[in-house]
Amino acid sequence: MSVQERRAISARRESLLGEQPGAFAVARFVRVTPMKARRVVDLVRGLGVDDALATLKFAPQAAAATVYKVVDSAAANAEGTEHLNRADLVVAKAYVDEGPTLKRHRPRAQGRATRIDKRTSHITVVVAPRVEAEPVEKAPVKKAAAKKSADTADTAKKAPAKKAAKKVADKPAEAAEKPAKKATAKKAATKKATAEKKES
Repeated sequence: MSVQERRAISARRESLLGEQPGAFAVARFVRVTPMKARRVVDLVRGLGVDDALATLKFAPQAAAATVYKVVDSAAANAEGTEHLNRADLVVAKAYVDEGPTLKRHRPRAQGRATRIDKRTSHITVVVAPRVEAEPVEKAPVKKAAAKKSADTADTAKKAPAKKAAKKVADKPAEAAEKPAKKATAKKAATKKATAEKKES
């Protein structure tokens, strides 16, 4: 392996992309907290490069300007080193690691001093060509499975017929009970009428 080939295949590229085509860019020691940078990075993950740059251009967060530069640099690396078309590129991976923290102090009351942490971030963006999803074909239904489903359908049809026969058998008993209930209702109505007559 020549020196040029060894430089082209770095350990970092192997860990980020492996054998897949694509490129990456890293901004290190950026003076923004990782939490704030992650909010911006989450906006563009999975978007096309042009859409991501348009989103970052108008994002109100302060970290958007830095992430814009990193995405643009990764796309330029893909065009220059991998000879990929910029229109086909997608932000495949984008994440923020925590860098070293600068410790500063602020004077406070009664001679005290409180520490202020100035956090830094390492922003990494990986771009890769868009992968078209292939349509998944449905597996053919086997005859045995079709026959089994037909048998279960037949048993389901027979079961309601049995229930209907039971209902018909139970109806005469219910019919005998219903007139008795009506008679009690008539008695209650006559009692009310007699009560009203007494009051008047």
